[in-house]
Amino acid sequence: MITRRQTLGLIGAAAGALALPGLRPARAQAATVLRIGWQKNGVLALAKRTGALEKRLAPRGVSVTWAEFTSGPPLLEALGAGSLDFGPTGDVPPLFAQAAGGNLLYVGSYRGPSTGSAILVHKDSPLQSLEDLKGKRVAFKRGSSAHNFTVKALRKAGLTTDDVEAIDLAPPDAAAAFKTGSIDAWAIWDPYFAVAEADPASRVLTTADGIVDSWSFYFGNGDFTAANPEVITDVIDELKKVGVWAQAHLDETVPALSEITGVPLEVTRTVLTRKGSDLGRVFPITDEALAYQQALADEFFDLKILPKKLTISDIVWRPKAS
Repeated sequence: MITRRQTLGLIGAAAGALALPGLRPARAQAATVLRIGWQKNGVLALAKRTGALEKRLAPRGVSVTWAEFTSGPPLLEALGAGSLDFGPTGDVPPLFAQAAGGNLLYVGSYRGPSTGSAILVHKDSPLQSLEDLKGKRVAFKRGSSAHNFTVKALRKAGLTTDDVEAIDLAPPDAAAAFKTGSIDAWAIWDPYFAVAEADPASRVLTTADGIVDSWSFYFGNGDFTAANPEVITDVIDELKKVGVWAQAHLDETVPALSEITGVPLEVTRTVLTRKGSDLGRVFPITDEALAYQQALADEFFDLKILPKKLTISDIVWRPKAS
């Protein structure tokens, strides 16, 4: 079960990462390398596949390196500690990172489809409704967007996470546990959702559609962003261009994304054609995104998931008008 001590441990882990001697410090001078953390989905994965950011930044004399992560919390730990310069996560990981004092800034946003997250059960499971989750073993990655989804899905059924046996598992571990039947339900996002959904032994109990909005965010290390604002501006602008082109050319986008992620073609097509999907929805931070994130931070503080109140605008980067 996920306890308050474990939740505080997530804060402590992020804070501890700031002092790890093996991590290279953030750079406060003009960069020659942009260090990106990425996950196996979305526009950033496509940009890695096409080399779009390398081409965009080459005239500035900036090269790009890539480090892969399976979820947002460890990516933001690395970014806040200065071993990365840029990366994406869902809505919840930055709350813990900010609470831990990570040196990071919101620099962009992406509005994804709520149909891209789901709570899965086994095909022959007796669980037929969210109410049926009471007392069951429900897996999600603590501190991830699936944490938020689970909280709100249970609330819709008049339940809280105290009413279930919450199991903290990273997506690969949760996939294995789900397959062996050691958990009753699994809250997860694409492409892991789409992979599991394609298995005839699984069934969708509910998607996040109508339960929670799907916001993801792009982050820059604070020192790097302050010293290299034009690089961050170029990256967000280029990611939007990649997304707009990709959405208009899905027949080319599907195999390209499948190649870099290793997710089968048809599963990748499922991800990119879900209701509400639009890869071109990459923007600098908007007032709507900021309001969403502040409401989430307030909610998680009220639920005692976060140990302190947060002001999201304190770590939002607004590019200066040229």
